[in-house]
Amino acid sequence: MKTEKVLHVITVSFVINHFFGKQFQYLKQKSGNEYHLGCTTSKNFIESSKELKYIPFEVEITRSISPLKDLKAIIKIYKYIKKNKIDIVVGHTPKGGMVAMIASYLAGVSIRIYFRHGIIYETSKGLKKKILKNIERLTGFFAKKVVCVSYSVKEISKIDRLNKPNKNVVLGLGTCNGIDTEEKFNPDNKNKQKVLALANSYNISSEDKVVGYVGRLVKDKGIDDLILAWKIVKMKIPKAKLLLVGPIENRDSISEYSKSQIKLDSSIIFTDFVQDASNYFLLMDIFVLPTYREGFPTVSLEASSMKLPVIITKATGCYESIKENKTGLFISNQPQDIADKILYYLENEDVAQKHGIEGRAFVQQNFEQTKIWDLIAEKLNI
Repeated sequence: MKTEKVLHVITVSFVINHFFGKQFQYLKQKSGNEYHLGCTTSKNFIESSKELKYIPFEVEITRSISPLKDLKAIIKIYKYIKKNKIDIVVGHTPKGGMVAMIASYLAGVSIRIYFRHGIIYETSKGLKKKILKNIERLTGFFAKKVVCVSYSVKEISKIDRLNKPNKNVVLGLGTCNGIDTEEKFNPDNKNKQKVLALANSYNISSEDKVVGYVGRLVKDKGIDDLILAWKIVKMKIPKAKLLLVGPIENRDSISEYSKSQIKLDSSIIFTDFVQDASNYFLLMDIFVLPTYREGFPTVSLEASSMKLPVIITKATGCYESIKENKTGLFISNQPQDIADKILYYLENEDVAQKHGIEGRAFVQQNFEQTKIWDLIAEKLNI
């Protein structure tokens, strides 16, 4: 079997572990393929290349709309493809996908795959929404296959005519990479002393009831709604704590009120960015994700794998990530509804524990990473 040179293109190194993890190493053992990864340069991007077995290719790709920089990225990717005789190009996210698909088309690459990780324009309006939708259509046009990370994304792709329906592929029940249920997101595989030290560093005791969130703290993730909901929860259970694991970003910024509450409310614990959030799940009793927009919420799978009941909206992709009333509960973006579901779990610990146990089994069965990697090899031949 001929080995292929595969180039993946992303925008920022932050997503590498979520999108790939040890995928390249696993697939290389099966196919012998050589994996290249194009990304905006960063220390983490270069350092991760040795451990995760990819050849790093530094190319600036902005997340914002920037025609001149996009053109420069297309030219640089085109030259890289030609110089390294790349056989397969895989683009991720709207901007990474767009520049990768255009460059690979111009370079004559016949296997062009776009991973549609979500519908970015869902929460946009007016001209911006129109531009973002047309970027998706342009990318979908040049791609030979479009991997939709959920059936919800696939349906929207069809309804909004983002590409020909026969290009669309979904891996299993969804997701782009699955998760490591056996080591990283296995609650029985964690160092108890490290977890205890982490809890002590945030003044969390075994008696505390902790509601957790992991991810970027932005408006689209429903953080403003969660902060308002937390005010209701606190009135009913004063000793409860809200653990927010992730950075506050300026883009799609949360309200000034939310920022002040996070800073001043002693019941809210804010960690800022952390490299590995897996141990933080063990500090939580419940996981909540009041998001407005997703492709497929990998973080909810991580929480379920760590035996946490999940409270989540029915935003795109989220519907497939839990089994209602078995591994979690659905919420609207209304603060009262969020608060009611949080209180239900806090007041019914036996149900919360049962849903957490069933959640881990659900994720192990359907989203264990090697099962998804086997589907990538089978359906995409990369």
